[in-house]
Amino acid sequence: MPDSKDIIQPGRIRLLFVDDEKEFVEVIAKRLSKKGFDVTKAFSGPEALQAMRKADFDIAVLDIKMEAMDGIEVLKILGKMAPELPVIILTGHGSETAAGEGIKFGAMDYLTKPCDFEELVGKIKRILGR
Repeated sequence: MPDSKDIIQPGRIRLLFVDDEKEFVEVIAKRLSKKGFDVTKAFSGPEALQAMRKADFDIAVLDIKMEAMDGIEVLKILGKMAPELPVIILTGHGSETAAGEGIKFGAMDYLTKPCDFEELVGKIKRILGR
């Protein structure tokens, strides 16, 4: 059982989680929900943009390498749609180049995949000041 200080008030942080690896998204989203996050899942760039049109989010976690539309393209569009939205990018294979590109286009931070769950939660809390 998580320590009560580790659980965020349910519904308080609205998080958009975007990655085309469905199993990965499902696992991370379930764990984030148990920590009290209100998670919206998107499995592609177009799905992420559609979700952004329907709801407001406090933060987004965005994979860089996706099939239909890569994360950098999504990040650029998100920067126009919601310039105040903090974004954490995920990059596979430790690609510092992709991470640097994401930071250049407005991402607040990055993690390499597979990412450490507690490190992800820590980055989210730090970025949102919680």
